[in-house]
Amino acid sequence: QIINHYPNNLELTKKDLMVKNIKRYRKDLEKAIANGVSSANVVGGIDLKYRYIDFLPTTFTLPGDYNLFVEEFKKNPSNVWIMKPTDKARGIGIFIINKLQQIKKWSRDSKMWSYANCKDTYVVSKYIDNPLLIGGKKFDLRLYVLVTNWRPIVAYKYAQGFCRFCTVKYTSDVGDLDNSFMHLTNVSIQKYGDDYNESNGGKWSLKNLILYLQGTRGKAATDKLLHDIDSIFVNSLRAVQSIMTNDKHCFECYGYDIIVDADLRPWLIEVNASPSLSATTASDRLMKVSYFFAYLQILVFFLIEFSPLI
Repeated sequence: QIINHYPNNLELTKKDLMVKNIKRYRKDLEKAIANGVSSANVVGGIDLKYRYIDFLPTTFTLPGDYNLFVEEFKKNPSNVWIMKPTDKARGIGIFIINKLQQIKKWSRDSKMWSYANCKDTYVVSKYIDNPLLIGGKKFDLRLYVLVTNWRPIVAYKYAQGFCRFCTVKYTSDVGDLDNSFMHLTNVSIQKYGDDYNESNGGKWSLKNLILYLQGTRGKAATDKLLHDIDSIFVNSLRAVQSIMTNDKHCFECYGYDIIVDADLRPWLIEVNASPSLSATTASDRLMKVSYFFAYLQILVFFLIEFSPLI
């Protein structure tokens, strides 16, 4: 019998725990590099090509890190930040801020503060306000990684994936910060937009994105982007390797959400423990059926269409 979750899978898939673990991993790795110690001796054989670890936007957990966040906010008050509840999905509870007054209830110095008001934990991250746009619209990537063992890590990335597009063209105007159809790529939100296209589901295949980038940015830049995304996979898994409960009866299929900025730099947004397998279009259904079949073959029969990461 096999189970599709590890006992403490939340270490990577709950937003605040993911941030805590990756920050700790990054700090340890940077310390080792600064001391001239090979990263291979620190994190169990990590290749030097995966030393790219700055893939999280500046992030704090509220209410615990409220004072640290205020200090960072005041360094550049013009920055925009995005608030996300740590235990919700599908875009529920997300909002964007550009003023401290908008989150005063998380300050213990505020008359609004109470345990009741702050019972929900949020992460607040610097908003990527220069996203790569296609057709003037913001998008993110949903990519899949299968983990079958933690010590040593045995992981596979699925060859396919897709982009999720907003239905409204992007603008950095602060007057549009509350427009979810412009800023949040979740299909569960976009499908209610007036401009939602049911024929393509607001999605684009990873293959099409690669062809587009090779044509507009060149093959070298596109290959570097794909390499940096692989580095996100590897380093995020290594960040939790030592604390994950390794059970030979378990596996995990992660859904990575990654946003690419205008400089073709990828940023990790979150990791989903139960990525949706519901389909919005025929091509979407074909891709997800193929994905499901492929990882079953890894688990039960033999490797097919997943590329080994580690």
